[in-house]
Amino acid sequence: MVHSPKDYLNVIIVFIIGSAIAFACSIGALSFKGLPIIVCCMLISFIVHWLAFIPSYALRTEKYYDICGTLAYVCVLLTAFYLTTSASENSLHTRSNLAIVLVLTWALRLGFFLFIRVLKAGEDRRFREVKQKFSGFLVWWTISALWVFLTTVNALVMIINNVSYHSDYYFYTGLVIWIIGFSFEVIADEQKRRFRLQISNKDLFISTGLWRISRHPNYFGEILLWIGMAVIAFPTLQGWQHISLISPIFIYFLLTKISGVNLLESYADKKWGEDQNYQDYKRNTPVLIPFLKQ
Repeated sequence: MVHSPKDYLNVIIVFIIGSAIAFACSIGALSFKGLPIIVCCMLISFIVHWLAFIPSYALRTEKYYDICGTLAYVCVLLTAFYLTTSASENSLHTRSNLAIVLVLTWALRLGFFLFIRVLKAGEDRRFREVKQKFSGFLVWWTISALWVFLTTVNALVMIINNVSYHSDYYFYTGLVIWIIGFSFEVIADEQKRRFRLQISNKDLFISTGLWRISRHPNYFGEILLWIGMAVIAFPTLQGWQHISLISPIFIYFLLTKISGVNLLESYADKKWGEDQNYQDYKRNTPVLIPFLKQ
């Protein structure tokens, strides 16, 4: 069992970040038996991930990493629903119910898609080395817990505040943005899945469909849908709760600088860097935002 003090420090820092944002968002928000509901939701996300980490490390497997994230989303949303309705003794209003439906739709679709993909592939190459190291693997699971909380934090605040109005500009504009983003992600994932099913495409890169206008249209869609959620939530926030708008910013940073785009671009450069067709594709296709050369 390999340990690194730096890894444990990172785990502590990640937990402190989640806790700080949770307590900031709890100011003026509903509590259940003295404990802010938003803090309970944050704790649930970390507990679910840390419990799932134990057997995953014992088996040296990352196959349950993404599906654990989905489970955490479900648990967090159920916690928000149950504690909010119990503490307020009221049912949820339209805006809060919509937030639950949208997040569950996204989480269940993506979670099972990624779970099936890793089962077919046999592994997730991001974890090939780190899963052998206890502390390093723990960092990844802890970051995933923060990911679940921060992606949903403005939706959670919206659920907990449970405002009664929903016929406003922010509601409909945010919903349209969310639908466009979700559609982008689903279509891009399906196009890539079908591309990989063709034996003739083995070891080739995809440059058709949405992948013709963005090298990572699925990530663009994911960032966009969480921007939509933030727009829906915006008028329900008050005071320090506005810090929950960090959600799409955090998602953009994580997907472009740490886990997603950064790693895939590096992998693609190593695999097709000498391929003239790939060089042309990379030169003519935006890395993330369609039609916007970066």
